[in-house]
Amino acid sequence: MKNFSTVSARIAVAALFAGVLAAPAQAAPKSCNFRPNAPDQHLVVKGDTLWDISGKFLEHAWCWPQVWGLNKEQIKNPHWIYPGQIVYFDRATGRLSLNRPGSDGSGGATGTLRLSPQVRTEGLGIDAIASIPSDIIDPFLSQPLIVGVNELATQPRIVAGVEGHFYLGKDDKVYVRGNLKGGSSFQVFRPGTPLKDPETGKLLAYEAVYLGTAKLQSEAKPPADVHTFTIASSKMEMGVGDQLVLAPPTAIRNYVPHQPDRAINARVLGIYSGVTYAGQNQVVSVNRGSVDGLDVGAVLQLYNLGRTVKDPTIKAGMMGQSAMVKLPDEESGTLFIFRVFKNISYGLIMQVTTPVEVGDVAKSPE
Repeated sequence: MKNFSTVSARIAVAALFAGVLAAPAQAAPKSCNFRPNAPDQHLVVKGDTLWDISGKFLEHAWCWPQVWGLNKEQIKNPHWIYPGQIVYFDRATGRLSLNRPGSDGSGGATGTLRLSPQVRTEGLGIDAIASIPSDIIDPFLSQPLIVGVNELATQPRIVAGVEGHFYLGKDDKVYVRGNLKGGSSFQVFRPGTPLKDPETGKLLAYEAVYLGTAKLQSEAKPPADVHTFTIASSKMEMGVGDQLVLAPPTAIRNYVPHQPDRAINARVLGIYSGVTYAGQNQVVSVNRGSVDGLDVGAVLQLYNLGRTVKDPTIKAGMMGQSAMVKLPDEESGTLFIFRVFKNISYGLIMQVTTPVEVGDVAKSPE
């Protein structure tokens, strides 16, 4: 089972889970059941993730914040576990912990390995195990863009290149027209795939093609009304008409899976890179965003949308029954939301039993 990676460089105390937390733990939801064959302990090794480790103990790996005993405020802070530490399953309390069951958490019990909180002033988190694998989602944190329908008309745009060059690359000078809104570092994009709501057919946004980055050299000064930029990096050739959007801040996130605060009933909107079917560790977009109550770390259950088929048993003259019948949606996997826009979100497929396609259902875990 693959997982994401925590992206953070903050210096803080390594607040390590149950047994060292001041606030009382809340009871885990009924859905957060331990596996019948869950081990008593697990030695953390390099390459482990919190999702992986929790999957060894739990039927649903995303439940790990509850069984660590973390409340909603505590899970917002960085939580570090390092290779060489031991995760224990306390069967009496139904919790996972870094303290051997029966110890007082201070390492005083006989045979108990001392695993007290660690304060690190240098490199905190560098060697810590990840929550989930960043190599898959990191590009989506800084590069692919969701551009609202009404945003396109207001974004600055390239109107010319130096010496009339139409195709532009790294270190080239370009001239940009539009309101920079005080920014100096921009991503360059080209409107790409339209994203339409599978339920309503309404155009929600465009998934833009990421071209590279541009840095402001000098703002427009009368009588000129264009800004001068230099292309700082180029993934694809740029040209006149391509648009600029302010570069997002560096992502500093502690990914913690949790159930959405509100009931979510979404549909898969698109599969990144344009393929027809998606599998494990692939990114999809869904037609719900921040206005619907989704946030980073929300977990949704995936279902293959049940087909509507003709009922061959319907006979002429049978009243009150439709000739068409909808088959039930079939559970297919788990989706982890890692980037949220206003009406749309990106999610990573964590586990899947059958391929996911556009139109499939993504909703709150039951």
